Amino acid sequence: MRVLVVAEGKHELYGALRNLLEKLGGNGSTFDYDHVSNNTIHSFHGMGKGYFKRALCWLIEAEKRGVDALILLIDEDGIRERVGQIQEAQDSLLSQLPRAMGVAIRMFDAWMLADERALTEVLGDNINRQTNPETIRDPKQVCAKLLEDSQIQISQSEMYARVSSKINIDILCDRCQSGFKPFATYARNIFKWKS
Repeated sequence: MRVLVVAEGKHELYGALRNLLEKLGGNGSTFDYDHVSNNTIHSFHGMGKGYFKRALCWLIEAEKRGVDALILLIDEDGIRERVGQIQEAQDSLLSQLPRAMGVAIRMFDAWMLADERALTEVLGDNINRQTNPETIRDPKQVCAKLLEDSQIQISQSEMYARVSSKINIDILCDRCQSGFKPFATYARNIFKWKS
């Protein structure tokens, strides 16, 4: 199965999101990556708001590229309207292409804080359970601080890749119910149909 994965930043596109997708059933799939902000993908003209239009553009682009499915993930960044816009695109009948579209609440980095056992294993320090990840104002900064306080010398992107390879998906679904859980359901549905 060939899947186009579209996301916002380097943390998602370079390892961490792939690890999560493999845990959701995507192992054995071929992933092509692109940035949601790719300015060669022109906005869909018609009804709807910003991210709804952007997501529809990516659906059309995914069909042009001949992939079997599209995965699109953006950050909520405190703008609640994004959730509804992406849900509307997920439900759109404009395309029959299988898709998993999601919005990380507040941002993707929060997902890395859901499983303290994974954090402990990767960072080599005993990491306490973090507060509800989806309510943390700046989860990227919390992750940076945990990495800075550890003895391990890796980039934050590498930290995310390692944490996501160890993370317990059930814990992540339970602790990030607004963002990760619905995204995981859509992704699992795509992968269960792969040949």
